[in-house]
Amino acid sequence: MKELVPDNCPRYKRNDTVMVISGKYKGKTGKVLRLLKDKNRVVIEKINVVKRHTKPTQAEPQGGIIEKEAPLHVSKILPVSSKTGKPMRFARWLRENPRGSGGVEAKASGASPKKSSGTAKAKKSGAKK
Repeated sequence: MKELVPDNCPRYKRNDTVMVISGKYKGKTGKVLRLLKDKNRVVIEKINVVKRHTKPTQAEPQGGIIEKEAPLHVSKILPVSSKTGKPMRFARWLRENPRGSGGVEAKASGASPKKSSGTAKAKKSGAKK
């Protein structure tokens, strides 16, 4: 039997494609640029763009208005499936063995989030490709 484990840390990595599921940018997709793990936030390409008014400095002698991406909370995004292009929800679970190793799988399809070519299943079953 699978035991669910709370997910305390963000499960996203740089360059993952994600979709925003709530707020002003609902339904938009983009790539993860930065992770702010201590704040549970991510910065997504071309999403949540804000304008910053900057004074002239030695580094930026002209100053002016700069547009940049602001971070979003991880609860507002979901990873996008590379096959279907739809967002996926995941569940973490533990196996019943002494070492306590477990895995992550999509709730709807049961697929693993890792991009595999199916060779691991072929090796387990003894079949050759």
